[in-house]
Amino acid sequence: MSADWGPVIIAVALFILLSPGLLFQLPARTRVMEFGNMSTSGISILVHAIIYFCILTILIIAIQIHIHF
Repeated sequence: MSADWGPVIIAVALFILLSPGLLFQLPARTRVMEFGNMSTSGISILVHAIIYFCILTILIIAIQIHIHF
């Protein structure tokens, strides 16, 4: 019996990629979107959290990604 690592790997990868300011920031301080500015705001954190939740839910519940080692 092996553990299902799919949700863990997907969650960690999305958390890293969707960190506000790392790759992009939506909404940015001066524009709608900025790339690689490494700064953040409260509304940006909220928007990225909603995007993270939606993508994670789609990948894990709807598509049912499973990774067994």
